[in-house]
Amino acid sequence: MAVATISSWESRTNPKPPPAERLHSYALFFCSDRSRTEPGYLVPEDQLTSHERSRFEDLHEELVALRTSAYAPNRGSSTSGLSTWTFDSDPITIICPEAPLAERPPMANEKNPNYTRMFRYADLDALIELWGHIRACNPTANVVHRLPSEVVPDDLSSHVVVLGGVGWNRVMKRMLKALREMPVSQVEVDALKTGDIFRTSGADGREYWPVWDDAADGGRGLLEDVALLARVRNPYNHSQTLTICNGIHSRGVVGAVRALTDNAVRERNEAFLASRFPGGEFALLLRVPVLNSEALSPDLEIDSNRLYEWSPSVEAAAE
Repeated sequence: MAVATISSWESRTNPKPPPAERLHSYALFFCSDRSRTEPGYLVPEDQLTSHERSRFEDLHEELVALRTSAYAPNRGSSTSGLSTWTFDSDPITIICPEAPLAERPPMANEKNPNYTRMFRYADLDALIELWGHIRACNPTANVVHRLPSEVVPDDLSSHVVVLGGVGWNRVMKRMLKALREMPVSQVEVDALKTGDIFRTSGADGREYWPVWDDAADGGRGLLEDVALLARVRNPYNHSQTLTICNGIHSRGVVGAVRALTDNAVRERNEAFLASRFPGGEFALLLRVPVLNSEALSPDLEIDSNRLYEWSPSVEAAAE
């Protein structure tokens, strides 16, 4: 863990409470005298004595309550305060794009005796990464994933996470249209057949395109993709949140997800978002480098990784 991350938790002028998942480790450490023997270590939870378990549960409850109260004065809604993938209620609905029929393998066919429903999904790398992380951060919550064709009105009234671009996810297209104040859109252009670019509006409006690596043999590989990572109030239920992880291509979607799930950068990125967007609502266009066909997790503290930033609170202050 970076020293700067811990320092942000201890700051007297602008403190950032630690992520909820860290409180579990703190409670586990201090619930047992065995943890403080040389060298210090965490006693596995399933090896706690009855006394230690009782102490652990009390400590964890107290720490969570303190963390929640620290956010209470300016929380106002579930869009601020807790870490991005920790939610204050459920269900949590992940809406994932559906692969077109021509792009599906044989086992996506319901008539196939080996039919596997998940083969209907696109952006599976992003879904698997995010599904496990949200379940870990919200162990008692009801977390569901839906294809756009399966979405019912109640799904859009919960905490909603939408993955993928507008081409294969009509819910993403609908959500972006509903967010009239957010000056980011995704549009189809004739010059790019493999995905849809991002476009910003306003005086500084511009287009954001992927970067290609032209190989000597005439082939072309994806060098950098562009991702949209956004957290706003759910336009259909302002007491809940909408989180968008989008990309021009699938690597951009994975990059948006891993910015806040990858152990290497997620705590630093969460601290950055809390400092930069104290109201909890934001939209970022990110540069996602691709190496050996894999998306690299964007470090938000690197200025060049942030291509565009927007927040309704900053916009309101400017007016």
